[in-house]
Amino acid sequence: MAKPIQTIQKTEWTDEQKKIQSLENLLSGVADNKDSLLETLSLLQELHDSGILEALGSLLIVKESAAKIAVGQIARKPVTNMINNAMAAGGILTELEPETTSKLAKSLTAGMQKAEQGLKADTKLGVFDIMKALKDPDINRALGFGFNLLKGIGEGLKE
Repeated sequence: MAKPIQTIQKTEWTDEQKKIQSLENLLSGVADNKDSLLETLSLLQELHDSGILEALGSLLIVKESAAKIAVGQIARKPVTNMINNAMAAGGILTELEPETTSKLAKSLTAGMQKAEQGLKADTKLGVFDIMKALKDPDINRALGFGFNLLKGIGEGLKE
């Protein structure tokens, strides 16, 4: 029968052995990720060639003063107004149906083209022309849409 183990000897790695192991792990990682590393190096070279890398390095050096300037610019009233308006517009767009928005945008484009043609024709519009135009189903539809839009805006302003 074998003799039982009484002591366990732990092998201590020297600093040199740790460095060698670390380098082997690094080389293995480089070999496993060769394509992505080459792509990263190419991207870094492009950033360097365009001067962006140097600008980013300089920005990191003066990061505290650059951050103060950026915060100062963002805190200005026109910028905060723009941000608030963009958030409000985003909120409105989330409530609208995409199909309706698309239809309205296409209709607006068609209307702008028609208006441009009318400007080029340079014809005068009389009272009887307006009365006749009210019977046109397309104009009537647009006027009805406009009146309903104005009614909805008025109801919203009442609140």
